[in-house]
Amino acid sequence: MRARIYQPARTAMSSGQAKTKGWVLEFVNETGRDVDPLMGWTSSSDTQAQVKMSFDSKEAALDYAKDKGIDAVVTEPKKRKPVIRQGGYGENFATGRRSVWTH
Repeated sequence: MRARIYQPARTAMSSGQAKTKGWVLEFVNETGRDVDPLMGWTSSSDTQAQVKMSFDSKEAALDYAKDKGIDAVVTEPKKRKPVIRQGGYGENFATGRRSVWTH
């Protein structure tokens, strides 16, 4: 069994960092997916590919994988620096603004 351990990224619809602090252990699909000829749905005989486990830390996920004999690959997250403007949000409504503010 192969698995990957990663820290999920934030969703594209959110600017917040919710649900990005934990780590996920996800099994890799060993067999390819098949297309059902009648309905056109994709399916797989590998049920392990449906398993996704959440952990509070990377070490906890690695310990679980080691205890169960799972070959796991860790993918480190790429951290972004926060975008903080000099004046902040209040700058949009400042009365002493030097430039014209239009839409």
